[in-house]
Amino acid sequence: MKSISATQPDRKKLLIIVLFQNLGEDHPYYAQSPAPPLPGILLAALTPDIVDIEVLHEMVRPINYQTDADFIALSFMDYLSPHAYDVAARFRAMGKVVVGGGKFASTFPDEVQPHFDAILVGEAQEVWPHMVLDMVNGTLKPRYEASASPSLDTIPPPRYDLVESVYTTPVVTEATRGCPHPCTYCQLNIKRMPFRQRPVADVLRDLSATQCLPWYKRKMAMLLDNNLGGDLAYARELLHGIAALKLWGLGAQFSIECLRDEKFVEALAEANCRMAFIGMESLEPKSLAAVKKRQNNVEEYREAFDRLHRRGILTFTGYMFALDEDTTEYYNRLPRLLEEVGTTVILPSIAIPLYGTPLHQQVVDEGRLVDRDLSHYEGDHIVFRHKHLTDEQIHEAYARVTMGFYSWRNIFGRWAKFMKKQEKHGSWRNHLLKLFILTFIYVKLSIFQRHHGLVKIKGGY
Repeated sequence: MKSISATQPDRKKLLIIVLFQNLGEDHPYYAQSPAPPLPGILLAALTPDIVDIEVLHEMVRPINYQTDADFIALSFMDYLSPHAYDVAARFRAMGKVVVGGGKFASTFPDEVQPHFDAILVGEAQEVWPHMVLDMVNGTLKPRYEASASPSLDTIPPPRYDLVESVYTTPVVTEATRGCPHPCTYCQLNIKRMPFRQRPVADVLRDLSATQCLPWYKRKMAMLLDNNLGGDLAYARELLHGIAALKLWGLGAQFSIECLRDEKFVEALAEANCRMAFIGMESLEPKSLAAVKKRQNNVEEYREAFDRLHRRGILTFTGYMFALDEDTTEYYNRLPRLLEEVGTTVILPSIAIPLYGTPLHQQVVDEGRLVDRDLSHYEGDHIVFRHKHLTDEQIHEAYARVTMGFYSWRNIFGRWAKFMKKQEKHGSWRNHLLKLFILTFIYVKLSIFQRHHGLVKIKGGY
């Protein structure tokens, strides 16, 4: 990246805020997530050294409106857009320059732009440094547009030094962007982009650029890809490289059909992967077919999860309520079905026809969209009329199944079953370390999801 310098001598300050409070600041919910999102610290890394930088994650602390920052950058998803507009208006009224970006701003720029002094459309790596320069020099343009599918070869390591200390796993990065699957509910299928990979050496550098952190926070990391297994040959090469870093634990996200590749599973184990996030979504084949999640086969779940568990890898699986083929009879069987497939942690949500997705268009065409308030499109509200179920039936199942799964008794029971599967390989020291790390991750994830259930689901936000 070419050196960029400002013409003004006075050094300014930039505050990057990653928004989280979909219902605004009157009903704050602070998530007990072990790891931060990537956009804020990645944007900070792309910022030229002509401003001072602070990153604020609204997931863990409130916005400081008394900041001495000159410029405010807001990163937000679709369901956070109403809140983003309010935050931007408040800062602009105070004389701050406010810019916006993220997937929603990139997909629907004409809707977002009136609320900001400027917006960034597309991926930031080629455009953001020049945008910052224009901010400092007072020549900011209303819109900055990145080229389609820009190169991923020049992305620097995230600014881990700017992550709040409350996060236990601050080392997060990405190896790939995109996903090859056509799931109709997925935001990636609003405007599809090709699946791309970063150079393996760059990802390994990111995972090693941790000297700013306490030693014990350097040993855990998360790959926040949408689907690490979109190119299995690349994924295996990367995991072999990560194995040499001797991390205590790695988290990764990929689709379930990747587990049919035994070499991929072995590479995960070799890299000390201790948590795999997988979009299970449903245990009803008809519901999966309805959203074109063709890569999932319900009959494979149990064996696939067990294959990971025996290698010391927890399964953190997404699960969606209110898919069109769900029924009350299915929900009555669901707790038993979840126990039978044996996933260790679930991330439950209500199916949402995200603005612009094929599922959204389907629901609109069928006249079933009943709530257009984007702040409700986060996975805890019902925004469309279900084909078979009432809102009350969906909410009842959502709360009952989630809180049953995360009862203390069931949390402990799943932990005990998982631990019994762990075989000893190598020294007792390494085996005991593995058991400790697995317990630590399992407890963190379970408390994170139990807290969400108590506050956002059972609490009725």
